Amino acid sequence: MKHRVVHFLQKYLFNPPIKFLFAIGLVRPGYALLETTGRKSGKQRRTPVGDGLVGNQFWIIAEHGHEAGYVLNIAANPHVRLKLRDGLRSRWHTGKAHLLSDDDPRERQRWLAKQLPSSASNSALVRFFGTQLLTIRIDLEN
Repeated sequence: MKHRVVHFLQKYLFNPPIKFLFAIGLVRPGYALLETTGRKSGKQRRTPVGDGLVGNQFWIIAEHGHEAGYVLNIAANPHVRLKLRDGLRSRWHTGKAHLLSDDDPRERQRWLAKQLPSSASNSALVRFFGTQLLTIRIDLEN
């Protein structure tokens, strides 16, 4: 039940304004846009995620684990793009995603908070809304 309520709120209330800001070129600090390929449709799917850029790797803690649509898409095709803030603008980066089922997502969040202090508030929200946390690492190519 929690998953359904959170999914509804994210899909219709929280994510649309963030996606709109990305579309017009205004990127809120602390966010990135993940683009996956739909496992059934083959269409590009875009999902706002917390900014987890550390060096040439991007870290995501998926709130709903293997039930999240973008996680299912990554399992089918790990090649993704990320739109990341670059100064006042943003640009696309390509990478390959890895689902890390053996990683401790809560420990990863603590590590990320040390690397990126701005990620602490996003981590708290993910823990609050999450049902099955899962760590995802994206190795960026450019």
